[in-house]
Amino acid sequence: MALRWAQAAYADLRRIHEFLEPVNAVAAARVVRAVASRVRRIPAQPRLGEKLPGFEHREVRRVLVQRYEVRYEVAGSDIHVLRVFHTREDRP
Repeated sequence: MALRWAQAAYADLRRIHEFLEPVNAVAAARVVRAVASRVRRIPAQPRLGEKLPGFEHREVRRVLVQRYEVRYEVAGSDIHVLRVFHTREDRP
């Protein structure tokens, strides 16, 4: 399966890093590495993540990495990483 990142997901990772770095640069880098590492493993077991309701005719799932949620879509032979955010953020 091919792994593809949406622009929004890259922007989310940058935003998370920029938020954490002034307080703790090591933690900021660690979070980004942990998310990237987990995402690289998704293609091996793409349906392991919880399927999210509310996405008609799409298979959108999520996995948790520490306190961060990664939303991705299984579309044929591709995995599309859609968003990354802290679980306490107010997101739909």
